[in-house]
Amino acid sequence: MEIARSKGPDELLNWEDIQKMRYSWMVACEVMRLSPPVPGAFRRVITDFSYSGFTIPKGWKTHWNVYSTHLDHRYFPDPEKFDPSRFQGRGPAPFTFVPFGGGPHMCPGKEYARFRWKKAIPDEKIIYKPLPVPASDLPIRIEPCI
Repeated sequence: MEIARSKGPDELLNWEDIQKMRYSWMVACEVMRLSPPVPGAFRRVITDFSYSGFTIPKGWKTHWNVYSTHLDHRYFPDPEKFDPSRFQGRGPAPFTFVPFGGGPHMCPGKEYARFRWKKAIPDEKIIYKPLPVPASDLPIRIEPCI
């Protein structure tokens, strides 16, 4: 509320404001833990390995599910409870909160969160083939947020 009171009626938040909003960031992280933007990722196995008595051969594709990590009670006690305080202080252990993946395979799209997107064709039509898609592939203009 302190930040809101310091702003004029049409004044937007800036980066300094956002950095001060620690609890809001904890809420956003907890939302992404319970409802990640991407459900998982495929990886190609680079060497044979065994898991739970099964051999997974090199070359196979595997799918990792984000929920298997974000809802693991070893990392998040009472994992289905909405609790932003999990992100206080140092927060979760490395690679236990991974809404955008992690390491060298981190989602490259996460960087686009720092930009404002504008549709190049504001009233672009949606076509069905068989799923709904933008008729012109949704061209956009990307502008840095200042």
